[in-house]
Amino acid sequence: MGKPTGFLEYLRELPLDRAAIERIRDWNEFHDHMPEAKLREQAARCMDCGIPFCHTGKLISGMASGCPINNLIPEWNDLVYRGLWHEALDRLHKTNNFPEFTGRVCPAPCEGSCVLGINAPPVTIKNIECTIIDRGWENGWVVPEAPEVRTGKRVAIVGSGPAGLCAAAQLNRAGHWVTVFEREDRIGGLLMYGIPNMKLDKKEVVQRRIDLLAREGVDFRTRTEVGRNYPAERLRQDFDAVILCTGATQPRNLPVPGRELKGVHFAMEFLTANTRALLEARRNGDYLSAAGKDVLVLGGGDTGTDCVGTSLRQGCRSLVQLEILPKPPQERAADNPWPEWPKVYRLDYGQEEAAARFGSDPRVYLTTVKQFHGDAEGHVKEAATVQIEWTRNEQGQFVPREIAGTEKVVPVQLVLLAMGFLGPEQPLLEQLGIERDPRTNVKAAFQRYTTNVPGVFAAGDCRRGQSLVVWAFNEGRGAARECDRYLMGNTQLP
Repeated sequence: MGKPTGFLEYLRELPLDRAAIERIRDWNEFHDHMPEAKLREQAARCMDCGIPFCHTGKLISGMASGCPINNLIPEWNDLVYRGLWHEALDRLHKTNNFPEFTGRVCPAPCEGSCVLGINAPPVTIKNIECTIIDRGWENGWVVPEAPEVRTGKRVAIVGSGPAGLCAAAQLNRAGHWVTVFEREDRIGGLLMYGIPNMKLDKKEVVQRRIDLLAREGVDFRTRTEVGRNYPAERLRQDFDAVILCTGATQPRNLPVPGRELKGVHFAMEFLTANTRALLEARRNGDYLSAAGKDVLVLGGGDTGTDCVGTSLRQGCRSLVQLEILPKPPQERAADNPWPEWPKVYRLDYGQEEAAARFGSDPRVYLTTVKQFHGDAEGHVKEAATVQIEWTRNEQGQFVPREIAGTEKVVPVQLVLLAMGFLGPEQPLLEQLGIERDPRTNVKAAFQRYTTNVPGVFAAGDCRRGQSLVVWAFNEGRGAARECDRYLMGNTQLP
């Protein structure tokens, strides 16, 4: 619980980030750690709240409330307050295989449901979590822990994103031989190519953990796309069980006139190409570049923000980000009470950087694109936008309606579609005979993760749809538990 009176004595503080105008000049992580004395004060704010909603991990009104992997937050806050960092790391690793990832990229639903947050700024849980694991790496406390006994069972995991890596870590810990198939040239999935380097360093953070898993016995196979250059039927022949963790990689398109023009791309094309160029030290133009261009980003989630931050670092000339939804309120609305995730206005890192570079938040709300116009070479040069309002249709559903007279044409040479994802790619699922739900996701019950094909499990975004990294951790761990039960008749995995 930390110090009993800490929440009365100390105000919420966060470490200072590097200045926005400075950090857009490089691709390095921009968050710093606080001095230990300050961190212990922040941990002391964790109060004796009786029922710690921070680690409940429930869905309320469709949004995460509390930590989906049930991190033992009050326990490691108390240990940090007392200066017991190694013990804090042990408690953190009991529920979280990779806290260095969530400590950097998770939106912290735990803080949204912190009891202190009812009438005061919540505890800085995410920052403390990140510091615990970073200290663990710095002090050599994070070491390979290969299982003492092997079961002889072989498990294939298709996809090496957050769900796949968690499942691999847990099943390897149980003593099974685990092989992870990844179609890209590097392991990590979304963690490697979907999240920019300034948010999650690839060499120093992601690859470090992958290397540790390999030393623990996990077999990683890159450039192997199951269903194309590795026959799907071989999975059932070569392995005792299979877990599908392929993600929800079908992007939502924008079917408007001019979509086919050059320069209109899905966000992941842009982000993946940029990260690959960084990792390979290729700055010769062999990637999608925003340099010197007027950039239009469509979509307001994390992916849209990452497109903003990446475009700024590439040297865009101007930047506009369109959101079809209204601007959120500054404080919780009456229909968004604690412990729901607070749907309030936030200036994320990308928008903060854009404001520093161009003078204002680049987001324009309640606006969409009607059409793209191209030049003589077939490259996009303009976007026709229009403001919308949300009204109910005959079925009572909210739908967008254009507001006459609000049309506008803006110059643009690069358009990035960051409007979310529709579900997993279907060919592999069809080859395996996997049933899908009405949203085309793999049909597998939550907390069971079993598909209609015996011995084949599914976890992460391919099962639940596009979601948070921390939910992928929850599902990867859960699928590993049920897979272990299937293989052994019982399980000791949490």
